Amino acid sequence: MMARFLISVLIGRFAVVILAVIGLSAPALAAPATRSERRHHHRLQHGPCSYTFLLPEVEHCRPAPDFHVSNSLQRDSPSPPAAEQHWTAKRLEELEGVMENNTEWLLKLENYIQDSVKLEMVEMQRTAAHNQTAAMLEIGTNLLSQTAEQTRKLTDVEMQMLNQTSRLEIQLLENSLSTNKLEKQVLLQTQEITRLHDKNGFLEQRFVAMEERHSQELQGLKAEKLQLQDLVARHSSFITELERELGSATSNSTLLQKQQAALMDTVHQLLSMINQCNEISMPPKEEVLRFKDCAEVYKSGLTTSGIYTLHYLNSTETVKVFCDMETSGGGWTVLQHRMDGAVDFHRPWKDYKTGFGDSSGEYWLGNDFLHQVTSSGVYTLRIVLKDWDNNEVYSQYDHFHTDSEERNYRLHVKGYSGTAGRTSSLSHSGTEFSTKDRDNDKCGCKCAQMATGGWWFDACGPSNLNGIYYTGNTNTVRYNGIKWYYWKGPSLSLKETTMMIKPVDF
Repeated sequence: MMARFLISVLIGRFAVVILAVIGLSAPALAAPATRSERRHHHRLQHGPCSYTFLLPEVEHCRPAPDFHVSNSLQRDSPSPPAAEQHWTAKRLEELEGVMENNTEWLLKLENYIQDSVKLEMVEMQRTAAHNQTAAMLEIGTNLLSQTAEQTRKLTDVEMQMLNQTSRLEIQLLENSLSTNKLEKQVLLQTQEITRLHDKNGFLEQRFVAMEERHSQELQGLKAEKLQLQDLVARHSSFITELERELGSATSNSTLLQKQQAALMDTVHQLLSMINQCNEISMPPKEEVLRFKDCAEVYKSGLTTSGIYTLHYLNSTETVKVFCDMETSGGGWTVLQHRMDGAVDFHRPWKDYKTGFGDSSGEYWLGNDFLHQVTSSGVYTLRIVLKDWDNNEVYSQYDHFHTDSEERNYRLHVKGYSGTAGRTSSLSHSGTEFSTKDRDNDKCGCKCAQMATGGWWFDACGPSNLNGIYYTGNTNTVRYNGIKWYYWKGPSLSLKETTMMIKPVDF
């Protein structure tokens, strides 16, 4: 814009010079001016800029009648007359005045140009400063936006770090709680082991006392035996002497013979009387009844719950068992019962094979007998459970049997129903039996040693009715107690359990 302004000024100056030349040549063509000359403003327009000049306006600018204009230049023309010289001088004075005015105007124009240039420079500086300020503001805005974005990203990272830290703290707290629980469990197990050691020591003391008493009784029996032997020896000699005396008396006296004959008759009479008494007192022998399960006992007319003798199939071996003749129609053969913890169920394979415990209290009937009975027909299994609040539930399976020892007494069940959970807690079909000395489960941790007892452990499984008997309803977490997962969870030990079977067609 400054360049355009300078070009306009130069054009204006050239215009001034041209007008001055025009003004200078005008008196040669026009008549002398009068005193009534007036100055007029002349405006020159150049693009967006306009310039005003003060030029004289000469009235009656016409030559005298005797003045002739020649188109040809004559070097040796005579000098003009005096009137013409006077008009020329006067015209030159007017032109000088005009030049002075133009000079003043040019000075003013230069001052105006300088002032305009200064103002434009100030405006340009202001505009540049404004543009620079706007650019700086834009840069600052961008920096603020970038800073805000970086701050947001840092805040997100910080939140992620806080969340991660919180999760780690929660995990550490959970691990600490788990460690505390494990320490408590270890302490309880240690106390239990100490109690068992104390009980074992007490039993050993009782055993030693019984051995001492037995040895004393044995010594007393030996002394009595010696006394009896001496007495028998004395009686034998006395009887021998009597027989010798009786023989001599018999051979020497007829009276004695008669008395002997009378005695013989009396003896025969006594013998006949004895035979008659035996015939009267001895009832006829009845046929011995053999039962393979409690259902046959019930069918025979014995409908009272109690202990009965059952026979192994094709064998003379017998087993004492408790028969439940009241639950759901009776005829139940109880194969397992827990009620007070009096019997230790953490036993080896051979004990679970033949059975152990007292049929009037806690016992396991025996895997061999269980296999023989359930292989002879289709049996139903019913498991009755009771917690420490005396709530009673049951789980029943329509078909139940076990394989032989060669197949590790493998379990087969189907057709679940009952109130001890919507899902069965008993291991699924095909699970083999395991004990502490014979591991047949699908876990590398040996469930029978961890959970204790003998059971159908799959991978430690959701149930174990032969675990440690813990008394009382407590919140202590125990994973080796008597558990039924889908009723009371994995750690609450039950108060009483009963497993019993009977034929499906009973």
